[in-house]
Amino acid sequence: MPDPIFRRITVAIDGSANGRAALDTAIDLARRYDASLFVISIAPLVPVYVTAAEPYLPATVPESEVAHYRQIVGAAIHQAEVAGVKSVSGVCDEGVVVDEILTHLEHHPTDLLVVGSRGLSAARRLLLGSVSSALVNHAPCPVLVVRPSPPTKPSSPSS
Repeated sequence: MPDPIFRRITVAIDGSANGRAALDTAIDLARRYDASLFVISIAPLVPVYVTAAEPYLPATVPESEVAHYRQIVGAAIHQAEVAGVKSVSGVCDEGVVVDEILTHLEHHPTDLLVVGSRGLSAARRLLLGSVSSALVNHAPCPVLVVRPSPPTKPSSPSS
């Protein structure tokens, strides 16, 4: 089986520790494969539950939130450039996170999508859903879900 060729890599980030781990991995892969890197972040529309039956979804994301996510994208692009990625760009969109990422992938095909794992418990994932799980199931390309490195255990002294 031939090695995969990744010419275009997209990384979805949100400013979290898991998102930073995904960015670090995407930068490493972009350098290894001499690939272009595209950074996407979504300023999320967060539903407000007025009644249990019908959530209210605001029409827009507050400008302060959009500015925050734009700053995350800008810092990620800078990090990739400093690390030596030759072609890097990015965008901040607003909306429902999974829907916006899938729409972006539909209009801008990529060879690999890199995302972080939030590491939700099974109960929370069942109630809240998982962005990474939805992307694995619906993205039109391979998806790499980056989990944070487990904490290292202190080595016990030899007797």
